[in-house]
Amino acid sequence: MANKVGNKGIADWITQGASVLDLGCGDGELLAYLTRTKQVRAQGIELNEDAIVRCINAGLSVYQQDIDTGLSEYRDKSFDYVILNQTLQQVKKPDFVLQEALRVGKKVIVGIPNFAHYKARASIFFRGRVPVTPSLPYQWYDTPNLHFLSLNDFKDYTKNKNIANNAVFYKSNNRKIRLLPNLLAEYGYFLLSRNGT
Repeated sequence: MANKVGNKGIADWITQGASVLDLGCGDGELLAYLTRTKQVRAQGIELNEDAIVRCINAGLSVYQQDIDTGLSEYRDKSFDYVILNQTLQQVKKPDFVLQEALRVGKKVIVGIPNFAHYKARASIFFRGRVPVTPSLPYQWYDTPNLHFLSLNDFKDYTKNKNIANNAVFYKSNNRKIRLLPNLLAEYGYFLLSRNGT
């Protein structure tokens, strides 16, 4: 879910008046924040009908689409920024979705929950249970998450796929984390681009 530190950190990366496509925009909280603070030209894509209605009621431009099918209606580099905030771990084909985002956006911002956060590790180790934490608030049977990754997993993925990691910040409890992020941060945020662009 969007939050104060995450929203501000993402906004700090986005230039005033930029074009933004938010993939899996949910109820549009981040898009509304960016529209208000950065005057972006915002568009969202969401699958959930109730969330789309909330976006439209808030005056946001949002379309219903399954991003696992791709973004073929958008030409290369048609947006300054494409955002996947708390979305990548929920799609069926994360590699394909991220490659499409990198094709459509000049820069891509990815926010992910850290499944290796110490509270999640402790829950598995001491309780022998799938973790339920503030960043992972779902039971095993109702979670929208299909892929469980750590911050280090995602950094390794970007390196192996030759994706430039231009900036990063980590957060937990609405404050930035600088020390041992794979252990102490609940979320990681990455500003990505194709290497050489």
